[in-house]
Amino acid sequence: MAKMKDPLLKDLLSLLELERIEVNLFRGESRDIGSRSVFGGQVLGQALAAATRTVKETRHAHSMHAYFILPGDVKAPIVYEVDRIRDGGSFATRRVIAIQHGRPIFNLSASFQTLESGAEHQIEIPDVAPPESLPDDLERRKKYQDHVPERFRHVYLQKWPIDFRHVEQRVPFNPTKAEPIKHVWFKTIEKLPDTPQLHKNLLAYTSDFNLISTALLPHGYSFGTKGLLVASLNHAMWFHREFRIDDWLLYAMHSPTTSNARGLGIGHIFNREGSLVATVAQEGLIRLKKKK
Repeated sequence: MAKMKDPLLKDLLSLLELERIEVNLFRGESRDIGSRSVFGGQVLGQALAAATRTVKETRHAHSMHAYFILPGDVKAPIVYEVDRIRDGGSFATRRVIAIQHGRPIFNLSASFQTLESGAEHQIEIPDVAPPESLPDDLERRKKYQDHVPERFRHVYLQKWPIDFRHVEQRVPFNPTKAEPIKHVWFKTIEKLPDTPQLHKNLLAYTSDFNLISTALLPHGYSFGTKGLLVASLNHAMWFHREFRIDDWLLYAMHSPTTSNARGLGIGHIFNREGSLVATVAQEGLIRLKKKK
């Protein structure tokens, strides 16, 4: 594991350093970040890490598609079973099943490719305020702590190994209806080793933050809305270009639709130079319990 000075980042990296218990079996621990169950980004990052451990170093992850089947137990380890579907000349395909208490809680399909050149085009990076002009994440959260319900406050005010800087300064837990658009700069709070797949595992982990909440904005909902249940259902991610997560990345998110108690979030991730490095799509459960 890479040597980190910051204990929070060191702990996050250790979370993605899985124990190999058999040729295609890996075991990962969990961390409680204040949610009722295992954070979805943790399982995404760990499953991608498990799949990567079974492919050649010259193959790089370019896409992943996942389904969340059952809530994960934060008090129990997770076993990741990797199925080596195919190793071709340029591509390799893996399927990963995450298991807890003898039951699948999550599955992932991932594809890896040998790097090659070809035609290129991309959309433009949005014109938004730079991260240096925005308050750091903890500063922002402290500013709005009076709006946070007491039961969430200890989680809301904790430090994170990733610095998120929100372009739109909305008051959390006291939302007003708004356009389903959100922009967030982010990076790790310390420099990382020059290991591309480590940066991809961490990006998979981080991609689960903020995205589905974009679908709440037009309805004036927040995670503190009484009777509201929000949960990740599925998650897809495409890696387009190489990047570093220890340098600023912009997560440009929008939600094209909500229906049938589900919301869809789409995110494009750019580096500071404006290169589109990844695209994310996530569908989440947005169920508001009816009053009796």
